[in-house]
Amino acid sequence: MPTATLTSKGQVTIPKKIRDKLNLKPGDKINFDIEAEGDVKMSTSKKSILEAAGKLHRPGQKPLSQEEMDEKLAEYVRDKFKSQ
Repeated sequence: MPTATLTSKGQVTIPKKIRDKLNLKPGDKINFDIEAEGDVKMSTSKKSILEAAGKLHRPGQKPLSQEEMDEKLAEYVRDKFKSQ
């Protein structure tokens, strides 16, 4: 089992075996969850773009074309910055 040592500044270096397994790179976010028994579960925040598919869908909402989305965005920007 890989182990790490806590520094006086509260920092820990994640062992290479764990970094490789989770495919962690500098700047990646890591989540820590404390379970009821006191164990800590560590996971990465990395997500595949495919996991985002359908997240903005609203039942009954008509899909918009790229042109319609561009129009709506332009309208929003015009309205937001009209008074400036």
